[in-house]
Amino acid sequence: MSRSTRTTSRRRVLALLGAGASTVVAGCGGRASREVEYGERRAVGNLSTPANGSTAEAAAAAGVRAETSGNEYAAVLAALALREDDLVVKDDYRGAVVEGVVENTGRERIEHVEVRTRVYDEGGAHLGRYLDSTDDLAAGTTWRFGAVVLEDPGDIGAYDVAVLGVLG
Repeated sequence: MSRSTRTTSRRRVLALLGAGASTVVAGCGGRASREVEYGERRAVGNLSTPANGSTAEAAAAAGVRAETSGNEYAAVLAALALREDDLVVKDDYRGAVVEGVVENTGRERIEHVEVRTRVYDEGGAHLGRYLDSTDDLAAGTTWRFGAVVLEDPGDIGAYDVAVLGVLG
């Protein structure tokens, strides 16, 4: 093999490796996507404020429990499946909560999982984004989540959900 053929071959291999690496880094490798994919928007019926009402103490406790900003490295992972979700009103400090179940259908442990939910009023105006998260979801296991929503239940007309994760 001549020197120019080896150089050309080496350059070609390096170019192919570089293209493959950039595809994986960009999230196009089939395992993860950086774009958040929310599910179908679900309308909710008439939700009422809990019987115990909203006190300053309850609002403060809900504010501590509610998460509003997610992990910047979280991405859509094919191994995470949303098995069920519903928006319910709890008769305690939490008020409105989007709860459900996420399953790790893959073969690897997922280091960080988060469920993001967006809520809307009756007219479709975005009211806010809330989330719940957990760490170390083993392969083949499920996690029951509950994202506390800091909106008056009577103001909520619809919600949608996205499931994201970070591989370990």
